Amino acid sequence: MIDPRNRWELDSSHSGNKKKKLHKYRYHTVASGQGPWIFFILFYICAKAKKLVDDRTIGNIAAASFCFLNLLCVSESFLVVAEMAAQCWPSDAELNEMKEMVSKMANVNKEEVRVVVSPYRICPLGAHIDHQGGTVSAMAINKGILLGFAPSGSNKVVIRSGQFQGEVKFRVDEIQQPKDKSLDKDSSKLQEQSNWGCYATGAVYALQSRGNTLSKGIIGYICGSEGLDSSGLSSSAAVGVAYLLALEYANNLVISPKENIEYDRLIENEYLGLKNGIMDQSAILLSKQGGLMCMNCKTKDYKLVYQPKVLQNKESEQPKATRILLALSGLKQALTNNPGFNKRVAECREAAQILLEASGDYKTEPILSNVEPEIYDTHKYKLEPNLAKRAEHYFSENMRVMKGTIRVEAWAMGKLKDFGMLITASGRSSIQNYECGCEPLIQLYEILLRAPGVLGARISGAGFRGCCLAFVEAELATEAASFVRREYLKVQPELANQLTNDTAVFICESGHCAVVV
Repeated sequence: MIDPRNRWELDSSHSGNKKKKLHKYRYHTVASGQGPWIFFILFYICAKAKKLVDDRTIGNIAAASFCFLNLLCVSESFLVVAEMAAQCWPSDAELNEMKEMVSKMANVNKEEVRVVVSPYRICPLGAHIDHQGGTVSAMAINKGILLGFAPSGSNKVVIRSGQFQGEVKFRVDEIQQPKDKSLDKDSSKLQEQSNWGCYATGAVYALQSRGNTLSKGIIGYICGSEGLDSSGLSSSAAVGVAYLLALEYANNLVISPKENIEYDRLIENEYLGLKNGIMDQSAILLSKQGGLMCMNCKTKDYKLVYQPKVLQNKESEQPKATRILLALSGLKQALTNNPGFNKRVAECREAAQILLEASGDYKTEPILSNVEPEIYDTHKYKLEPNLAKRAEHYFSENMRVMKGTIRVEAWAMGKLKDFGMLITASGRSSIQNYECGCEPLIQLYEILLRAPGVLGARISGAGFRGCCLAFVEAELATEAASFVRREYLKVQPELANQLTNDTAVFICESGHCAVVV
């Protein structure tokens, strides 16, 4: 069943602090069984004080209330489980295998094992602007990270991985310190520090740094969807979120999605030294199936935008349904080992500082979201070529997000061809203005644009490894996947031969946010 401490997170998109707090309280208390008791006690006190009814009547009303509230709780749990089952990930077999493995590791009954389901994400529009406070769009997909775990009964953490060898062991009461930033130029030392267990210790660091006391560890096994590790789908953020939810569960911590977004940012920005924004973890923690998350990364405000389930007009030229294609390049390299990503973030900040100072503003934080478009248009001639390209990408990409999800709302209106064109333009700007990508990924991007049924495509993630994504007409998805496999083999035979038919191109759908089951 859905873990009570995380169930309330499944519907947290309401606005207004008071409403959010009430919403959090309702989900936590009802799901954990406290709701009916609290309702009964309050009703009893009020009824007796006013001498409205006798004890027998109170008992009958209380019994009916218990039945109703618990039915509400169970029905909500079944709704989320049903949504996950419809995605076919994770399957019952995957969950059962994970629970059996952890039960043997921890020497506990299988029923005591919990599994964090933490999805990967895609970013159709809004690439490379979250770290500048821009507006982004993203959605979870039905692939991702599974972390099976059981409380260890002590302060010890023991983790094994399906992708990496060895075991990670540490104690949750050990004080974690950020990785040494002075090692950035020494790739061998950095690689040694960036072992696969660093996200587990990073989760402890993030929780400790905000005053959370951890006394209970976990015994766990973590794995990702086969073939999609290092794919540019934010597997690192999915791993960080998974460890956070598992540690919070083991230590009875009730943490909101927005708090966990901040905690995962701490793992990547402070603990590991990566200068990315908050889009990845936001999509993983806030998404709902079928919804496109649109977030202002400066204000943290967001909404979920849904497209029509099926376009009913038979005469419409718009596709009736879409799928997501993930085409892998075969390139794998740790993002923290590549200086290109952090360098471009620094260039964006440098461009912002020049533009702000040109307008007479020497105090505002130098990020491009603090530069008004009018100031950019007036002073952009002062930027040297590289900085001019970074700024052009930011402002044009921000506008594409607006057209796709906010002002014109191509996605919400079912104008999928228009939405696809915006994705393709975003991909082109990422290559030409943000200058991310490399020959294999750019070739893969161009191949996708020629594939049958593809509406739009772009490079996924930071653009230095991984995959390209595309939105494709559902009825042509299989044909498009076969086309991409054939064509990529022609231009990159060495990389393509590292992939199998099953791992070269994936056909996916939108997914749900991270949960504990």
